[in-house]
Amino acid sequence: MSGVKRKRNVLNIKQKLEILQKLDNGESASTDAEDVLNEGNIISHSAALQSVETLSDYMGQRGFDYSDITAVRKICVDIRQERNKSRSKDA
Repeated sequence: MSGVKRKRNVLNIKQKLEILQKLDNGESASTDAEDVLNEGNIISHSAALQSVETLSDYMGQRGFDYSDITAVRKICVDIRQERNKSRSKDA
């Protein structure tokens, strides 16, 4: 992934304190941290499609079950359909 720059998300002090307080109270805070870190991070259809296609190729090379590979390929089809819908809305 050379040439691709990613924004590094870091929790601010308030967010860290809120999560630590939840942990102190015995609550789970993992989803809270993930939600905060994922805010505003939207992966493009192209990037998602490339990742899923790479996964599909990997699964084929490693001899995964055909039904699993088929499920991953279905995800590729779904991403392409979403991308096409998005493009037609923008046009």
